[in-house]
Amino acid sequence: MSTQRPRFIIGHPWTAGDWGRWGIAIAFVALALIWSAHYLGLSLSELVKGLPWIGDLVSRMFPPNLGFLQTLAKPVLETIQVAVWGTLVAAVLALPLCFAGARNLVPRWLFHTTRQLFNAARGINELIFALIFVAAVGLGPFAGVLALSVHGAGMLGKFFAEAVEEADRGPIEALRATGASALQVVVFGVLPQVLPSWIAATLYRLEVNLRAATVLGMVGAGGIGFELYSSLKLFQYQDTATCVLVILAMVMSADYLSSRLRARILAA
Repeated sequence: MSTQRPRFIIGHPWTAGDWGRWGIAIAFVALALIWSAHYLGLSLSELVKGLPWIGDLVSRMFPPNLGFLQTLAKPVLETIQVAVWGTLVAAVLALPLCFAGARNLVPRWLFHTTRQLFNAARGINELIFALIFVAAVGLGPFAGVLALSVHGAGMLGKFFAEAVEEADRGPIEALRATGASALQVVVFGVLPQVLPSWIAATLYRLEVNLRAATVLGMVGAGGIGFELYSSLKLFQYQDTATCVLVILAMVMSADYLSSRLRARILAA
């Protein structure tokens, strides 16, 4: 198996001109980073000064208020439901569009139009979508489901389309040579190849949506995020610690289950 290395690094012996150009480029990047750090106010001393305040806040969170767990039962269930429905609707939206976003199946104008649609959907953060949908449909988990659905459709659509593009062209060309319709080509030539990748991507998206759903409540879109935000505003830091521990348990469980399922699917 051959290995490819960048030609600009080892393609030819470096001359004095090469060293000079790279030296100027590195110096320019270093100066830009230094200016950016100064402009952003990055300061290690300020961080060190703030460490006692962080320690004070963390100390107020312990011990966690375990009695608050019964209050979190409904928000936790709501968070899981928002993540599941957000993933399901996103997959349903992405499925028909992903074929229009695969360059090996459609004309270039349709491919680029669909890909830009995916970029627009996934380029806007879920919290921004949640704010928009809260204004449209009111407070509650429905706005969270819509936010995750639109953002997730952009992500899954891109993953699904790329899987279609990477499909082996042999079966596709064989079906076309026999006079198969476009639908038959997709069903019998594309789907069997891409379905495992699609399922793995959807499971990963469910894991991501569960993490995202935990904070959507901060903008009124339902879930445990509302309880987390409320406990912080009311200075009930022990309740906040309980919320954080529950969120960590949810995310770690979802990560474990999703990883196991993806491994089984890809190994099948």
